[in-house]
Amino acid sequence: MSLTGINADEVSRWLDRNIDDLTGPYEFDLITGGRSNLTYRVTDSTGTTVVLRRPPTGKVLASAHDMVREHTIISAVGTTDVPVPRTLGVCTDDAVNDAPFYVMSLVSGVVLDSAEAAADMTIARRREAGEHLIDVLADLHAVDVDEVGLGDLAKRTGYVERQVRRWTTQWQNSKTRELPSIDEVARRLAADLPEQVGVSIAHGDYRFGNCLVDTDAGRVTAVLDWELCTLGDPLADVGYLGVYWSDPGENQARPNDPTGIDGFPTYAELLERYATRTGRDLSNIGYYVAFSSWRLAVISEGVYARFLNGSMGDQAIDPAVLDGFKAGTERLAEEALAALSSPS
Repeated sequence: MSLTGINADEVSRWLDRNIDDLTGPYEFDLITGGRSNLTYRVTDSTGTTVVLRRPPTGKVLASAHDMVREHTIISAVGTTDVPVPRTLGVCTDDAVNDAPFYVMSLVSGVVLDSAEAAADMTIARRREAGEHLIDVLADLHAVDVDEVGLGDLAKRTGYVERQVRRWTTQWQNSKTRELPSIDEVARRLAADLPEQVGVSIAHGDYRFGNCLVDTDAGRVTAVLDWELCTLGDPLADVGYLGVYWSDPGENQARPNDPTGIDGFPTYAELLERYATRTGRDLSNIGYYVAFSSWRLAVISEGVYARFLNGSMGDQAIDPAVLDGFKAGTERLAEEALAALSSPS
């Protein structure tokens, strides 16, 4: 049976020629799919397992699904103390699989993408996992971009200014209705741009849902999903984590995040730990939380608009999910406004 996104014969021949210690025939199984990059488990004839990652099938924005770039980033980060899969090879010949792809090691761990995923962890391990999550982020932000060969990955300065401009334009192009809260947040963000202090590798989507965790040890075993990675203001990652984070006992901010149940640190504790580890001033972190929430609101509206206008082709969507994107835009915009108005 054929598997969407894998030309089994050609990919098998490429694996035999280019990846050491693998022997065909191979079994391919889809791990994650959808509108993001596609990830497959590849098992060889001896039971050795690796992971293959490629762009979505169909027409995609090449810059958003650049496999060579992603492979380069993970390879570079892999030379540091930040836990990532080990890259094994990259294929740039579209004739093999209709698009570039790369191969990396399989890392053990659990994606904590819901409260249920963390339910079997002890209280102590939940806390340790949360502390290690922020420690890993601090380690990522401490990486010397030139030393690991990523100094030319992107522009080094003006990250937030460029992002505010970009997502303001995106809102104008994708909005399906007027939302004064979106416009008000955009105006306030642009009027009070923070000074960028230094340059770091910015993951762009850093949260439990994009990490593997050893739930028995309370440790992050690998940071995944680097497609939004760039050079920029490290506090953007810290603020983004705050959009997802719920303190114990609070209503869960996001259904695809485990925090909010007993054991995980509070967001304030994460900030204190990060500040102690990095020496960075987090007194204006509310700005970065607002920025991240506002950006997610615009993204949510874009998804809503594409499905509403039939731009997603034959991809069906449950009407309740569609309504969720619409409501999510409004909720995130209000949360962004609240973050700007609250003391940090």
